[in-house]
Amino acid sequence: MDLADLSNKQKILKKLEKDGVRNVLFTDCLKQRDENIKKLVPMVLEIIETSNRFNREENRNYCLMVIGVPNVGKSSLINSLRRTNLKKGRASRVGGEPGITKAVLTKIQVSERPLMYLLDTPGVLPPKIESVETGMKLTLCGTILDHLVGEDVIADYLLFSLNRLGKFSYVEKYDLQEPSDDIQHVLKRIAVKLGKTQRVKAITGVGNITVTIPNYTAAAYNFIRAFRKGELGQVMLD
Repeated sequence: MDLADLSNKQKILKKLEKDGVRNVLFTDCLKQRDENIKKLVPMVLEIIETSNRFNREENRNYCLMVIGVPNVGKSSLINSLRRTNLKKGRASRVGGEPGITKAVLTKIQVSERPLMYLLDTPGVLPPKIESVETGMKLTLCGTILDHLVGEDVIADYLLFSLNRLGKFSYVEKYDLQEPSDDIQHVLKRIAVKLGKTQRVKAITGVGNITVTIPNYTAAAYNFIRAFRKGELGQVMLD
């Protein structure tokens, strides 16, 4: 929830309830101690014990699967549960891009009493994304690999979204004079501010020369990364 706009918390809960999801916790797995993480195992235990377990009534070992879209924080959740309940270090690799978890791993213990294991899984998305804009929103959130879309395209859509929503914190962050809808201008300012340049060869009438130009790809990557880290403010991509 560290990157969520919590002013829309009730709206989110109502939407989830409409979809049949009623047991919801907002967690921040980056915190060393998160109160809602402590509530997770008891909540899961209550759900299991009030459901039909068929021939498993006597089995007091619980094994659950963690599922979700890519890069949503499944591995971070498992590591946070281990840190909270077992005082253990991380057992699942984490990263800031989708595809870190590539296969279903072995059972990872996250609780002693009750004895509970979780299975980390690769992220899943619907087989068909309903529209280009939905795909762009998913890419902005890091659920689709950047290079499959292109950093320049993602950065352009991000700038469009920020301007449409009236989120102009990027102006001050990158020393622009005013908001702009020209992605090339914005990326040039970002490259200059961060010292992101590249040397390229230019062919002239008197021979080849080497010139220094802004590194637009590096600037786009920084722009996108700043958004994902919450440095451009809380943005609701509804």
